[in-house]
Amino acid sequence: MAAQRAAERQGTLILRNEDLDPQRSRQEFASAMIEDLRWLGIRWSEGPDCGGPHGPYSQSERRDFYLDAWRRLRDGGFIYPCSCSRKDLAQAASAPNDDDNDNDSDDEPIYPGRCRGRTDADSFTEPAGVNWRFRVPDGDEVEFTDLSLGRQRYIAGRDFGDFLVWRRDDVPAYQLAVVVDDAAMRITEVVRGADLLKSTARQLLLIRALEYAVPEYFHCELVRDSAGMRLAKRHNALSIRSLRAAGIPAENVITMAGESIVNRG
Repeated sequence: MAAQRAAERQGTLILRNEDLDPQRSRQEFASAMIEDLRWLGIRWSEGPDCGGPHGPYSQSERRDFYLDAWRRLRDGGFIYPCSCSRKDLAQAASAPNDDDNDNDSDDEPIYPGRCRGRTDADSFTEPAGVNWRFRVPDGDEVEFTDLSLGRQRYIAGRDFGDFLVWRRDDVPAYQLAVVVDDAAMRITEVVRGADLLKSTARQLLLIRALEYAVPEYFHCELVRDSAGMRLAKRHNALSIRSLRAAGIPAENVITMAGESIVNRG
């Protein structure tokens, strides 16, 4: 969908390798991703394989960008250190890990606020060792118009709570990394799955705090199987690589994906 929208609008398609998680990210995975996308016929103008004016295009190489944003958020009083463990959080709700939620959204339990009153953020010169959470302005309405799904409205503190921007294992969280990268790479339209719709509300708060330009957003329907289940590794969905190995032509894969979206949309 991103490639299609970029082509229709004579835009620049950027491929970004979001490889922050050291437990899941390997060079062979990135190489396979690039090979499979090219097999599908997708072409980008900037990316980890071809470079561009806003590189590097692998998040693992962009730590300085994220540290600068972390310092700005810390100095502005937007974030606070959180020492809660998964066990602590599980006593109030399931641990806040998007990957543990077997549903079609990026939702997570609202943080109970145990560390919200901490005032020692300035004593940290580096983010490592504790989680860092963005203090959402309770009751604030976050509204935006999605180019696919229309007007969206979320209430901070009710629909989502204080969210992670940096993990205790010294890895920037998704919400912070993509906001920083979108601004640095001058992204004007973000195209992604509808499961990340609520993330836009969180990211708009970060954008406001960091005084970045606000891009437009287009959330597309998820690709699903015949039973209506979204294709995901946790559901043993076939990868592009496995479809290639089965001899299915690239055009058939694209057609199947389009039909899945249309049937659900």
